[in-house]
Amino acid sequence: MKQLQKGFTLIEVMLAMVLLSVALVMLSSSWSSAFNRVKKTQISFELSSLLERKMDDYIRKYQGKSLDEIQDEEADDFGELYPQYSWKMSSKKFEFPDIASAMTAKDGGVDPMVQTVVKQLTEQISKSIKEVTVTVIYKHPKKNIEVNATTYFVDFDKPINIPGVSQ
Repeated sequence: MKQLQKGFTLIEVMLAMVLLSVALVMLSSSWSSAFNRVKKTQISFELSSLLERKMDDYIRKYQGKSLDEIQDEEADDFGELYPQYSWKMSSKKFEFPDIASAMTAKDGGVDPMVQTVVKQLTEQISKSIKEVTVTVIYKHPKKNIEVNATTYFVDFDKPINIPGVSQ
């Protein structure tokens, strides 16, 4: 009488273990890459939210005030709630493009009086606008990530004084 074998052979068990190991490695790498994508998305969301919040703070702080009240530079962090994030603000006089020199490059040039008026007008406009840039920094162990936004404050009350032109 022939005896029936119940169970698995060693080769079958080893093959099942290899297949299970490969499946677990693939599953863990998939979870790892998904976790990294979620982490990058979270950092991007926090960076943009903190940047928007800080820019709103500056807009509320300086809206309708003199351009001279805007500080040249400022920097700080976001406290205990966001320990890996910091911010900095820098402001500078707006550099209006030199239209007068572009006008002289035109065929036949331009009337010197018009050129003088345009040059003085661009200088006055530059004095009436201040560029403010806010940067938020995420301190990453490998490489810091920075995002920034720029806004312009305009002093509409500043008179435009151009000699020879009546207002």
